[in-house]
Amino acid sequence: MSKQILLNAFNMNCVGHIHHGLWTHPDDQSVNFNQLSYWTDLAQLLERGLFDGLFIADILGVYDVYGSGIDLPLQEAIQLPVNDPLLLVSAMAGVTQHLGFGVTANLSYEAPYTFARRLSTLDHLTGGRIGWNIVTGYLESAAKAMGLSQQVEHDRRYDQADEYLEVLYKLLEGSWQDDAVLADRERRVYAQPGKVHKVHHHGEFYQLEGYHLSQPSPQRTPLLFQAGSSARGSRFAGQHAECVFIGGNGVEAVRAQVEQVRASAVAAGRRSDAIKVFMGIAVIVAPTEAEARDKHAEYLHYASPEAGIAHFSSSTGIDLAAFGLDEPILARKTNAIESVVKTFTGWTKRRLLEQHALGGRYPVLIGSPGQVAEQLINWIDATGLDGFNLTRIVTPQSYADFIDLVIPELQQRGRYKTAYADGALRHKLFGQGPRLPADHPAAAWRDPARLQQANAIPQELRNLSAHALNLL
Repeated sequence: MSKQILLNAFNMNCVGHIHHGLWTHPDDQSVNFNQLSYWTDLAQLLERGLFDGLFIADILGVYDVYGSGIDLPLQEAIQLPVNDPLLLVSAMAGVTQHLGFGVTANLSYEAPYTFARRLSTLDHLTGGRIGWNIVTGYLESAAKAMGLSQQVEHDRRYDQADEYLEVLYKLLEGSWQDDAVLADRERRVYAQPGKVHKVHHHGEFYQLEGYHLSQPSPQRTPLLFQAGSSARGSRFAGQHAECVFIGGNGVEAVRAQVEQVRASAVAAGRRSDAIKVFMGIAVIVAPTEAEARDKHAEYLHYASPEAGIAHFSSSTGIDLAAFGLDEPILARKTNAIESVVKTFTGWTKRRLLEQHALGGRYPVLIGSPGQVAEQLINWIDATGLDGFNLTRIVTPQSYADFIDLVIPELQQRGRYKTAYADGALRHKLFGQGPRLPADHPAAAWRDPARLQQANAIPQELRNLSAHALNLL
């Protein structure tokens, strides 16, 4: 049986997300992002299209690398202003039954104890439809806004992330046993004291002694997304991620990334198919290819390539405004997105502007419904991808066009579902129940004996163990 395509809508709680400048298109409604109806209408539209999820990006800080300021980000709304993604979820969940929600949150600036409660709350209120896109941040502006003199070095952020996840697993998976809650009115016992355990964590980055504040939610730990593709990011993904988001720069490069993700899972003692891999993509579709080409030409008129590379500047940590059009951009050590810096070294500003003609650098598929469907299928079959994060170009038009024109073509080819499966988001994607599987490192903390044993380890030994792991 051919692999069915998984599909997330890729969006952000702001005006300009990926395809910069398109907010000026007369049909674009992204300037209404502050209105709740904008999000509830979008959620209902996506559920009509049987999308697996709405993947909501986020940043802390501003894109102030290009030209050493924020004039262009303010003029072109380059992810500024940007609002909190987590606060959107309850309202969208209230008007849908199946759509999942992948929310981005930067662990570098979130206390794990309070964040664990927010995740559990959303998992309860959505009926198990919440996912977390794990990021460690890459903007110096965010670090300074949070009181640091500079951002923590790239690989050290992942060291911190490993420990952060361990703390979360202890809280989400171990603090409350599955049968802790009785809700017995006659005996006046809501939860059994012997079934709720205090977490003691004394590590290199985090100190915690306390009970998780929420009872077990449908998934306990949310579905885990991650997007880092550096060597250190890949190792982190192999250990923790269930879904990995990659960029696309040709079939061969994408296939190599997919194989790297699969290998990272195996290296961590998990199955090679334990991680679903999604690629970011844009689609311009119309009833005929000629109409789609006309639509593409129209969109180009409103796009801002310069705004696109201003965004790209902060992704690399390199001020591209300082380069001439044909001056090669050489890799340099930065604390931004390491894989992006390596991928685009040697490019010129002119080439980047051409790549960002539509305001962003994701692959753009243009054509009739059948042509687009075949291109999507070819990407899946040629690379081993599991699905796509579909960007918005003009919102909500881009999603509506895809739902009305492309999805029926995919369904006719047997490559896209015709109805949602029941159950939590994790079960919908993996078909193995709502909880993390036994080979995931989080599962070990469900054993009360292991949690208590870990609580008894002296701090000196914990620090020694952490140091030994960092040497591996």
